[in-house]
Amino acid sequence: MVYSTRQIGAKNTLEYKVYIEEDGKPISAFHDIPLYADKENNIFNMVVEIPRWSNAKLEITKEDALNPIIQDTKDGKLRFVRNCFPHHGYIHNYGAFPQTWEDPNQAHPDTKAVGDNDPIDVLEIGETIAYTGEVKQVKVLGVMALLDEGETDWKVIAIDVKDPLAPKLNDIEDVEKYFPGLIKATNEWFRIYKIPDGKRENQFAFSGEAKNKKYALDVIKETNESWKHLIAGKSVDSKGIELTNTTLTETPSYSAAAASAIPASSPREDAPIDKSIDKWFFISGSA
Repeated sequence: MVYSTRQIGAKNTLEYKVYIEEDGKPISAFHDIPLYADKENNIFNMVVEIPRWSNAKLEITKEDALNPIIQDTKDGKLRFVRNCFPHHGYIHNYGAFPQTWEDPNQAHPDTKAVGDNDPIDVLEIGETIAYTGEVKQVKVLGVMALLDEGETDWKVIAIDVKDPLAPKLNDIEDVEKYFPGLIKATNEWFRIYKIPDGKRENQFAFSGEAKNKKYALDVIKETNESWKHLIAGKSVDSKGIELTNTTLTETPSYSAAAASAIPASSPREDAPIDKSIDKWFFISGSA
């Protein structure tokens, strides 16, 4: 399958949307892209939302048909993460696994917290800076469990299969060997990144420990099963998620016509970002 992007409007504006296309036709970034690129070898498709070192909080929207990537808002204003010393913006290529769902109707037995109603998040640690809407094939190395406002927010650690170091990384302990300090930095970044906006430090399950590959694969499988129930409409509270898709012909939300309703590509030059986004914040206690 050949994936591409269809951009509407200018980045850093409320009009900005990025749709994923398969062979030139819009599809759902949430539902149509298969979770597995190679199931036998546990290679997954990851949809990149936020390129490393950038600040705009971009995400697959749950409310719009075919689930384009948009910039998150609060009180009608675009959201950006702050630069928390020594980090700049997001410190990974940040995205999600399609065909997964962290079910807010169910508490996880280990975290004792319900899911956050999103596809499961992925932190891709390879050397290449990705682009919004890129579909990467990744191998999973481990997972961390952020507890965000009483919800389980899994963070899967993965690497692009094309990365030069990918053959050497097979489990979570390999990350520290080849990327010394990255797990610690990841924990720190997620703990403190909301503090400049007046929020409290985030908490982790498992005392911040990154669980191994086997645990991560089990979590992914669980969230994939939750998504299967969601897309099938099997007595699950969908929490208002737009389920329209263009490829899953056996589902009640399948619509072959949905792709034709998406506007034509109309990319524009990036809008300027307020200079305040460049400020560096020094958080007491970070190291």
